[in-house]
Amino acid sequence: MKTIEYLTGPNAELFRPAIVAGIAIALQASLLSVPVVLRRLAFIGQGVSHAAFGGVGLAVILGLMGTGAGGAQNAGALALIAAFCIATAIGIAWLSGKGGAREDTVIGIFLVGAMALGAILLHLHRRIGAAGGPTPPVEDLLFGSIFAVTPGDAQIAAWLTGAIALALWWFRRPLLFWSFDEPAAEAFGVPTARMKLLLLVLLAVSIVASMKLAGVILATALLVLPGATALNISRRLGVVLALSITIGLIGMLGGLVLSFETDLPPGPAVVGVLCAIYALAWPASRMARATQRTESLSEVAQSSLSRGAG
Repeated sequence: MKTIEYLTGPNAELFRPAIVAGIAIALQASLLSVPVVLRRLAFIGQGVSHAAFGGVGLAVILGLMGTGAGGAQNAGALALIAAFCIATAIGIAWLSGKGGAREDTVIGIFLVGAMALGAILLHLHRRIGAAGGPTPPVEDLLFGSIFAVTPGDAQIAAWLTGAIALALWWFRRPLLFWSFDEPAAEAFGVPTARMKLLLLVLLAVSIVASMKLAGVILATALLVLPGATALNISRRLGVVLALSITIGLIGMLGGLVLSFETDLPPGPAVVGVLCAIYALAWPASRMARATQRTESLSEVAQSSLSRGAG
């Protein structure tokens, strides 16, 4: 198998960071996926992920996308892109919360605006030959590249996963209350606007962490498919979280193996495996629900007969 050869051969150092980063990204995306699906925030995640393209364009034009000594330039680019995504998340939350514009309208404006800014800045970089070396391939920016993941990137992804998990655990009660029932949460004093802002900022951080491996477009799929599949199978919170993490890890590792074996781009391969898992789980979940309904009807009928006999 090519996968074993890649991970144990002389070029293993090129691939191992991607495996570590992939596991970290799958964990953080799977944890965030459940509230994202419950609150129907997939489109917001898409808007924030596309904002990363604008941040990349800004980092390129400022000469931060090169590989300086010790990775300082890459760290600066990552910080700039993260700030750009977080600012977009805050802007979406603030404008959509004011009641002056519909949420989908605000997201659409930020999405196309950030993409346009990134495209313009990348074009200017090619045209004027700005600092920072050659312009990164647009395909790598949009869909990710496994060879772009460095040990430093893997370490950053692991630290960010720990930070996201800690934040979700610390705010788990108000965040889950808001995710399941926003009007009731607001009535009980939960700061719903802050919970929304918190989730959007965590989404922005996760998207930046996954950008090199999955790209700015496919990062959103990692935040939707694990939770959507888990919620199709079960409605119990503990089971859903466990399933989401399991599905995310299987999708990530399965997609990377598929990429190694077939030379497909890693981002689309990962999303393809996650889509296949969703497609396989959907009919199974419908059959399970139909069985539960049949059992419930049978119990009701038996209860009615026993009362009638009494």
